[in-house]
Formats: sequence, structure tokens, C-alpha cells
Amino acid sequence: MISILELRHIIECGFLPLSCACTVNPDGSLMIKVFEPSTGQVELLVTGVSTQNLTSSRAIANLIGDLRSEMVARKAFA
Repeated sequence: MISILELRHIIECGFLPLSCACTVNPDGSLMIKVFEPSTGQVELLVTGVSTQNLTSSRAIANLIGDLRSEMVARKAFA
């Protein structure tokens, strides 16, 4: 099993060159905030991300990919 600290680090690095802050909620779920480092503009904010299924590098990569796709889709409709 991947520790929560390692999980946070992997997710945060997955959004480079944007900045990402990944925090643990009291219920054990994650809040993921992706933002532009120079302006602080939030590109994506997701709360309540369950860590239960994030037990492999494949699952974490899929989560990051899905969130990146969501960011692209939001920009297309903005």
C-alpha cells in the first residue's frame, strides 16, 4: 500500500508545470487543487477524492489523467 504522503507527492508532481496542493480531509478523502503558480488562478478544485482505490501506480496515473482531461474540457467551454 502507498502511504498518504507518497500518494500526495505523486499526485502533486503529476500536474507539473502547474502547481498542485493535495490535502487530506478529516474523512481520509483528498482535496486536489491545481493552480497556475505565477497568478494563483485555480484551474481545478476537486474535493472528496477517495483514496481507497488508489493502491497502484496505474490507478494514480488514471486519476491524474482523468483530472487533466477535465481541466482541458473546462477550458474548452470557458
